[in-house]
Amino acid sequence: MADNLDELTNQTVELLQTMIRNACVNDGTPESGQEVRSAETLIHFLEGTGLEIERFEPTPGRVSIVARIDGSDPDAPSLCLMGHTDVVPVTPDGWTQDPFGGELIDGEVWGRGAVDMLNVTASMAVAFRHLARTGFQPKGDLIFFAVADEESGSAHGARWMADNHADAIRADYVLTESGGVHGGNPEAPAIGVPVGEKGVAWRRLKVTGVPGHGSQPFRRNNALVKAAGVIQRLTDYAPPPKFTELWPERVRTLNLSEEESSILLDPNKIDAVLAQLPSAKVAAYLHACTHTTFSCNVVDGGPNMKTNTIPDQVSIDVDVRTLPGETDAEVQAHLDEALGEMSNDVEIQILMNDQASMSPVNTPLWDSLQKAMNRPFPTASLTPQMGVGFTDSRIFRELGSVAYGAALLSPSLDAATFGSRFHGNDERIDVESLRLTTQLWLDVTRDMLS
Repeated sequence: MADNLDELTNQTVELLQTMIRNACVNDGTPESGQEVRSAETLIHFLEGTGLEIERFEPTPGRVSIVARIDGSDPDAPSLCLMGHTDVVPVTPDGWTQDPFGGELIDGEVWGRGAVDMLNVTASMAVAFRHLARTGFQPKGDLIFFAVADEESGSAHGARWMADNHADAIRADYVLTESGGVHGGNPEAPAIGVPVGEKGVAWRRLKVTGVPGHGSQPFRRNNALVKAAGVIQRLTDYAPPPKFTELWPERVRTLNLSEEESSILLDPNKIDAVLAQLPSAKVAAYLHACTHTTFSCNVVDGGPNMKTNTIPDQVSIDVDVRTLPGETDAEVQAHLDEALGEMSNDVEIQILMNDQASMSPVNTPLWDSLQKAMNRPFPTASLTPQMGVGFTDSRIFRELGSVAYGAALLSPSLDAATFGSRFHGNDERIDVESLRLTTQLWLDVTRDMLS
């Protein structure tokens, strides 16, 4: 049975719109997310395939599902298509459209999660259902895993699954977010495939002081004032660059002059260049590729914090992203250096601690991706990249899987624009990218598992 790609693309659009409207917003609290809404949507969507769908709910409302097409050969490699169903919070005032409207406007689907990563999850579900309905018989198992809680560390999703039901999701190969962006020479584009990602070392820094009346601040020990100093020191901290083995290839895909490329490959010059780049978004991305980063994102004074009271304690949540090879001790050394003499006044709590991870590229899955992407783009080549954010790939790599970020986007969607839509205002994805990505899953799966 031939694929009706127009019909499959329409299904992807409609499923994506529904998942956006489900508004599974994960703010980091156990009761948020409520991914049960999109889990039920996907269960209903997959009905009629004859496949058993497993449902997992470690925390009320935090539902993940697993569906499987059994392979004919128990020794053949298995493939998991994994997409998360939660999205990050949104400030509606910054949007020109309803962030949970899921509207199709001028060939683009708008809404929170359209890029991160409901577009991929929806297209995976459409491809998986189509393969099941058309009698696809893989040699190795094909798994569809729609998972909760990726956006806040996976404790109610992939991490919990790996700790409690690893056999339900275990696979030799995994595809998830967030590749498929064209770069380099348009005549022979390099299409990015994240094969690794930085580590995540979230830390909570607690600063203490002495409470008092707000009308008498002179010579008082104000925890908030001290916290401001901690934040400023971490913001000003500038660790030296460190280039991964993937950095030279990433520079090559930027389509720069030889002189410009040589500067980005020089650890003594790169920081000065990044400081002068006209695009702050591009500079931020290139900086993240080459540095351990520290971002102070949450300040909390607790329930006793009020306008007329000098606070006695303030906590600061810091998003630390580490480069390959960096350990807990090195994260602590960074913090000690950044804080200087203030480090003795700060109590540090570990919130999340996953080291950087990477998968090899000399694999059958890499070859299948290359073939599939060459179908619409014959002159394109895949380029391995290091992701600067975290995904659930890291958990699968701990289980022994080879995991890549993948998709196939329209050449009209450049890397800077695509990247700015992650967790940003006016998040949206074009229908052509949905079409290309839906076909990608079909082509890769058939080539890999047939």
